[in-house]
Amino acid sequence: MPMRSASAASARGAQAPEGRPGEYLEPVGVETGRWLFLGMDGRLTAYLPVAGGVQRWTQDRPGATRWTGPEFFAAPHVRFMSLTQGADGYVHLLGRRARRRADGTATVDIVHAIQYQTGRPLSEWRGLGNPYKDPEAARKFGRPSGVADASGTVHVFVRNGAGGVHLRREGVGGKWQPWEDLGGEQAVHGLAPAVTASGRIELLAPARGSALHWYQAEAGGQLLRGQDIPQVPVAGSAVGLETARERVSFYWSDPAGGIVAQRPGNWPVALGSATDDTQLAAVRTFIDGYDCTVLAHRGATGAIMLSAFVNESEANGVWWSDTGRRCVGGPGLAVDAYGRVTLAAVDESGALWISHQTEGQGLALGDWYRI
Repeated sequence: MPMRSASAASARGAQAPEGRPGEYLEPVGVETGRWLFLGMDGRLTAYLPVAGGVQRWTQDRPGATRWTGPEFFAAPHVRFMSLTQGADGYVHLLGRRARRRADGTATVDIVHAIQYQTGRPLSEWRGLGNPYKDPEAARKFGRPSGVADASGTVHVFVRNGAGGVHLRREGVGGKWQPWEDLGGEQAVHGLAPAVTASGRIELLAPARGSALHWYQAEAGGQLLRGQDIPQVPVAGSAVGLETARERVSFYWSDPAGGIVAQRPGNWPVALGSATDDTQLAAVRTFIDGYDCTVLAHRGATGAIMLSAFVNESEANGVWWSDTGRRCVGGPGLAVDAYGRVTLAAVDESGALWISHQTEGQGLALGDWYRI
């Protein structure tokens, strides 16, 4: 796919709003999805939505401790950002844009931008619209969550004002298909989509009194409504991860402050630990030759808690380690070009901190360094 031209605001890179380089920008954080990604060239990139746009840090070379950034990319009137990455390496940024007309009424739409290659400018923000013509219904349209399937097709999920879920997906040649109403009731924000290696998508939607579940029977197919899950995830905490061939596990915080693992159709498993209401981070990687799930979350004290266990063995017990690093919002988690688990945190000043897995047995982290 050819590169799309970046907007003038995006091309300014490290320049903050109103042209004040180095100005402190209040961290806003990612609404859903990951925010630390491995590019096709082996470099990591971190994104932090801030007031007025998004900041980006880029690793200088694979495995390096030197990073470039933060670079600032303007996103006027955009909040509640969600990020996802396709198998092609493209990073997709989604946001909810609310603007006020001259007569005082508000307009709300969903917007989308892409980073095609590591370190390149973002594309321009393009509107994906709003399925509602009625101004009041349109104003209640919620926050986007996205996922890209194996072919790179982007799927955008949004809770609507009636408590159901709408989907809009990219079609052939980049042309977007119309919004689809998937139904549902009493959904809240923090929709958690996941994709399997074959490109099949599942969606968990936290709701009042339960969790709603949709799935594709095959990659590229329609989203089908599954059975409701009689659990209540904290809104904004859930994350999904393929933990076995064509099987997705969802992890979230429950209202009592603990963490839960759930595979649709199975009993939930309590994972212990005390958490807040930020999103969990999850990756799958090999540790000591075992296919493992790694989870990270911000604990009740504000410090990042980390755990690793063999995939789908949660019932055998999960042990958490305090990393000693406090963060604003949920942590970032990725596997770098050398197969090392990499953890990222943003502090209260908006600075980025990184720690990489060290050599040796188990999951041990090296010293934190500030970008």
